[in-house]
Amino acid sequence: MQLVRQNEKSATKRHRPFCLVLAALLIGAAASGCAGGADEGAGRGHEQVAGQPGAEAAQAGPAAAEAKAKAKAEQLKRQLAARVAVAKKWGLAKVPLAAPAPPAKKPHITTREGFEVEGGEKLPPVFTTVPTKERVVFLTMDDGAEKDPELLRMMSELNIPYSAFLSDYEVSDDYGYFKDMQARGVTLNNHTLNHRYLPGLSEEDQRREICGSQDKIEKFLGKRPTLFRPPYGNYNGATLRIAESCGIKAVPLWAAEAFPDHMEWREWDQDLHPGDIILTHFRGREDWDGSMADMIRNVMKTVTAKGYAVARLEDYV
Repeated sequence: MQLVRQNEKSATKRHRPFCLVLAALLIGAAASGCAGGADEGAGRGHEQVAGQPGAEAAQAGPAAAEAKAKAKAEQLKRQLAARVAVAKKWGLAKVPLAAPAPPAKKPHITTREGFEVEGGEKLPPVFTTVPTKERVVFLTMDDGAEKDPELLRMMSELNIPYSAFLSDYEVSDDYGYFKDMQARGVTLNNHTLNHRYLPGLSEEDQRREICGSQDKIEKFLGKRPTLFRPPYGNYNGATLRIAESCGIKAVPLWAAEAFPDHMEWREWDQDLHPGDIILTHFRGREDWDGSMADMIRNVMKTVTAKGYAVARLEDYV
């Protein structure tokens, strides 16, 4: 038995080279066949893609983009129709122009020539126009005597921005009206406590008027202003120094004034310019031949006809 097993081992050794060669040939043939099959399969796969979901998705790309563009155009059309309807509701013949996006960096503002005070280069700038090339103007309202709820609805529905400069003696009987205004996105700014002629006051009295208004607005309306407009546009060096001492950063005056039936202009050409600030007041039929809504209709008719949009002052200052 032992001899037989040795002979079997010898025979196995003799046949091993032949088996290895045969195995190598078989493996090579199998690999060649698999490669061919893979190539054929790949070819068949490409043939299937050409007429099946992948190709349809590729062909659907332009169609999807076109459908998206149509949907966007339809959305814009609906938005324009809504704006036209709102303008018509409020008696505007033309839809107010939309303001461009606010600047990424606010422009550098300096005091207007002729409005300087001694040592004023380090004080809050006094200006009537914001330096910008955009065809935008800024609407501001002073005092606070007329508290017309129609104004709040009109400005919100038309999406017209404006800034308020408040005198406490006019607004203290109804802070709630101005809190509602503030909740609608309007910034509430300083116009002194009692609307007095500041250059005629002592520095102590000026401080009471200016800084006292800062305190009142912060206490009752929640935020300390950074913009200040002196009553009648009159001020002196003490006015600006005191204003800066209690948090004022800039003193915007105005280039034009709006009324229900006309406009008044500061500039010689009697026209609007990019960045002009428009002044109006919280007034009603007791003071004007018209309501605040009438005033807005007049100012927007003028602004839109001249190709301007109303932008938010605080986005630029």
